Amino acid sequence: QVQLVESGGGLVQAGGSLRLSCAASPVSLKINALGWYRQAPGKQRELVATLTRLKTTNLADSVKGRFIISRDDDKNTVTLQMNNLQPDDTAVYYCNAKRFDGSRWTEYWGQGTQVTVSS
Repeated sequence: QVQLVESGGGLVQAGGSLRLSCAASPVSLKINALGWYRQAPGKQRELVATLTRLKTTNLADSVKGRFIISRDDDKNTVTLQMNNLQPDDTAVYYCNAKRFDGSRWTEYWGQGTQVTVSS
């Protein structure tokens, strides 16, 4: 079982920056992919960025050039640095983990953290 605890988020003006962090526990558990999804009011949840243990990155087109994802496998954390934020980035951001235990894939979600960008 993987538990995800998010931190960061908040209110920022357009053009500003925020940093989201997510810690997965237990720390000893190897997680194949860590990342972030977001869900705006009235919209479906969408991928923002994911990063695998092999350092393969997947970024949504809408955040390329503005958001940077990184992970620390020793601490089992993933960080999303969000720069030049725009009002369209306003959403609840969810940490996501995908783990393969040798026989099946399991997906885990954090509780979500609100990001609000004012114009």
